[in-house]
Amino acid sequence: MRRLMYERASPWIVTVVLLILWEAAVQIFNVSRIELPSAIESFYAIWEFRVALWQNALTTLIATVIGFGIAVVFGVAMGIAIGLWRPVYAALYPLMVAFNSIPKVAIVPILMLWFGIGLTTSTLTAFILCFFPIVVNMAVALATIEPELKDVLRALGAHERDIVIKVGIPRSLPYLFAALKIAITLAFVGAVIAETVAGGNGIGHLMLVASSNFNTPLMFAGLIVIAAMAIGMYAIFAVMDKRFTGWATRDITFSAAGG
Repeated sequence: MRRLMYERASPWIVTVVLLILWEAAVQIFNVSRIELPSAIESFYAIWEFRVALWQNALTTLIATVIGFGIAVVFGVAMGIAIGLWRPVYAALYPLMVAFNSIPKVAIVPILMLWFGIGLTTSTLTAFILCFFPIVVNMAVALATIEPELKDVLRALGAHERDIVIKVGIPRSLPYLFAALKIAITLAFVGAVIAETVAGGNGIGHLMLVASSNFNTPLMFAGLIVIAAMAIGMYAIFAVMDKRFTGWATRDITFSAAGG
């Protein structure tokens, strides 16, 4: 019980310590608020600009969740196809690797040209960033089903569909949730990149405006809000991971708050 309480409290303890060190470093070295605001100033900016932060954070969250949801649907479907059929793997996987190697910030102006400034561009950028990890993890999980296990199941009268549904899909869940926890954070990155480059609304655009006005506390406030949203979404999937893949949990586990 004591160990469990320590594991749950440790992320919060480390966070508080880092905030204290941040505040102390700014005060001791007398750093200008334009270069680096103190922790207190940054959190005060969250309260001072709470309306603007809330409105823009909601826009960023909507774009992120929609893009992530689309990536889950298409990523899982493509991962299954790539993992089960070698011709599909040979045809699509090299193209996906090549596309994933393109810097996503270079794609945003093209999306902006096609879809304009706004939610659509941010959503598509979030989708592009988080799509690849989902496909890869799902494909690896299905492609690495032990041949001996398949032979045993076939000998017992199981068809390929039964092997996929009753063995492959459940076996892939730890891989899938690992991908989802990574992908949701990447989706936030994609949405913020699009908002920063393409403008419109969202935390990225708010931080860009704050930068042009040399309002560094507001910029750090935006970073804190983005981090809080990403951690919250990550925690949701960490709880779901523990709920649905408890059979695969190892001795070293992370709480929802700490990952």
